[in-house]
Amino acid sequence: MTRTERSEFLVIGGGIGGLATALALAREGRRVRVLEREPQFGEIGAGLQLAPNSSRVLDRLGVLSDVTRDAFFPRRLVLRDAMTSDPITAMETAEPFLERFGYRYFVTHRADLHRAIQVACEDSGLVELLASKHVLRVDPGGALVACADGSAYETEALIAADGLHSRTRTMLIEDGEPEDSGYAAYRGTVPIEALAEHGGLREPDGMVIWVGPGLHLVQYPVRRGELVNQVATFDTRRYPAGTDDIGRQLDRVFERTCPEVAHGVALMDHTRRWPLLDRAPMRGWSRGNITLVGDAAHPMLQYLAQGAGQAIEDSVALADSVTAHPGDIEAAFAAYESHRYPRTARVQTTARTWGEILHIDGVGAVMRNALLSQRADDDFEIVDWLYGTGRSWRSGSTLGSRSRGTS
Repeated sequence: MTRTERSEFLVIGGGIGGLATALALAREGRRVRVLEREPQFGEIGAGLQLAPNSSRVLDRLGVLSDVTRDAFFPRRLVLRDAMTSDPITAMETAEPFLERFGYRYFVTHRADLHRAIQVACEDSGLVELLASKHVLRVDPGGALVACADGSAYETEALIAADGLHSRTRTMLIEDGEPEDSGYAAYRGTVPIEALAEHGGLREPDGMVIWVGPGLHLVQYPVRRGELVNQVATFDTRRYPAGTDDIGRQLDRVFERTCPEVAHGVALMDHTRRWPLLDRAPMRGWSRGNITLVGDAAHPMLQYLAQGAGQAIEDSVALADSVTAHPGDIEAAFAAYESHRYPRTARVQTTARTWGEILHIDGVGAVMRNALLSQRADDDFEIVDWLYGTGRSWRSGSTLGSRSRGTS
């Protein structure tokens, strides 16, 4: 007979969102068990951008210094034309940015962020991490979870952080499959010396986004500047694969870009690519003692670099709501969703809009470049709502940090 173990809080999914949520609850004195499908906890992928809204939460959770130990703090975020290499606009992210938002913008390796949160969970003494736990079934009535290895877990509060294709979400929200944007992305790191043939990294102290018709390339250093993270994205509808090998498609798409971009793309791993999927904002994340966090609740396109950031914000918002509703998980989860939905919905829809702006062609691109070129590098109005302290969406949440700034 299968033995059912009880948990106060049970999290499905041991990615960044799941572990951050477990840690936030542990910081409030709650015991949490995390079930991870893979044989070990870890993150795949390469670079990750984290803005002040993420740093503010990581600081509160006590892991910011560990996350940023090998991080790169760009002094500028630069938008350039991928065809001509001409600058379009830039945003300074050094002293004025720090003064405005309290934290610097930084980029790091996904594995470094995940590891720092995992270690903090382990050191808390309140989080149990269980790998090789493939969840097959969730009973919506009593939050009873059954796994492929025959184990079962009953919980007072179930939190699903099981990603874009969340099985738990299908129990709560009937919105079908994720939406395919038509874009695909190639991601990976290369040694910084490999870019030397064409003058090296164009923005060695910054991050650059090269934009063109239906395509863009992001470049920035990671791991103490030893590696360059690159993300090449293009519209597969505009640039179909044709009869060529799928690996050749990437080179064909970027072959008419400027030398810096074409050379960077040529260095990338051509064997792995990710379709860019998201969902339209949808209410209904919470039902009874079950709720969703991160991509399970509000999957978004990459164009604001906020997927991980919004999952991290979810973690403390949920923990705060649990603390504010002692003994009433249903009320806590409902309040958490009510608090977070307007914020995440705006990020989801704005990310879609920025994807269109980045990839526009013809007269639209000329107008975009002309308008953006007029803004000052220290004009932060466009990101105030996203990076700021968020009083318009926090509604009294205690997202404040213990200290100010990291550089």
